[in-house]
Amino acid sequence: MRRFSLLVPSFGIFSAQFVTYNLAHGQTYCLASAMRYLLQFRRQNLMWLVFLAMVVWIRPNAAWATSKPHVITFGKWITVQWVPGISAEGKESNKNKDRDKDKAALATAAPALTLPLASPLALKVRPLLVDARVKEFTLGPAHEVTDRLFVVRRAFRVNDSLPQESASPPHWQWQRGGWLLVDRVTGRISPINLPEFDVVYSDVTWYRDYAAYCGVSDDSKQIYAMVAQINRRKPIVKWLIEETKLAVETQQWQIPDPPCRLPDWQRSPARVTFEANPATKRTYMIRGHSVDLSTTEEEDEEAAK
Repeated sequence: MRRFSLLVPSFGIFSAQFVTYNLAHGQTYCLASAMRYLLQFRRQNLMWLVFLAMVVWIRPNAAWATSKPHVITFGKWITVQWVPGISAEGKESNKNKDRDKDKAALATAAPALTLPLASPLALKVRPLLVDARVKEFTLGPAHEVTDRLFVVRRAFRVNDSLPQESASPPHWQWQRGGWLLVDRVTGRISPINLPEFDVVYSDVTWYRDYAAYCGVSDDSKQIYAMVAQINRRKPIVKWLIEETKLAVETQQWQIPDPPCRLPDWQRSPARVTFEANPATKRTYMIRGHSVDLSTTEEEDEEAAK
């Protein structure tokens, strides 16, 4: 019990009286600590409430986005005009820089991968639609890689107007492009990297996710037997078939001949055969990312089975 004196005014005169109390003297720091704990607790609860609100708001949207299926279809075939000598995605034509200096070489040299200006050829294309919207134009049949992925060749229009024709409307010309990989689930369309692929001369034959074709070097002097795999940058097979200058002597109404025959695929085991001519014939056995050159005896054994 504590006692202290207090001056109590009484009729204008201050008198000292003793006042007693029996309250315990508490610790002041306990109250401050309790307040800090309470504020921290409320702050944590507020953060959790904000987090739960965000989850409740985002999760239905994400679930709706993932559950929404994409409808991928092809439109009707249409016939367009194609000029093979103009290519926006293939090898550049007339790469010899010395032709302007040497007129004799210009007269005798054959342009690389270029056709003379001719009448356009008929080409059938169809639109690729994702959710009823045209995303790309394609040509030829599609190849089913899995139940989710398929590949198809692209067709596109390029503006062939000259700089001095900028005032006139664009002069659109249809061209053959590379190959596209289409995902049915996400609706994503992405280009496929095919090394040494030429849009004019290369024809691809597909087996699973492997593409076999005859590739052409940048200078048009080398022809390769190529096997590429989707999502793999380097080719699995790159065999130099021959070194030659591709001179196009095609008539106006003809499509340029490919540099080699279409590769032939076989299964069990997976193997592909390239044949530019009867003298140059090779068969490669594909095992994942590895390749073995098949011999004549192995081919005879497989044929006997």
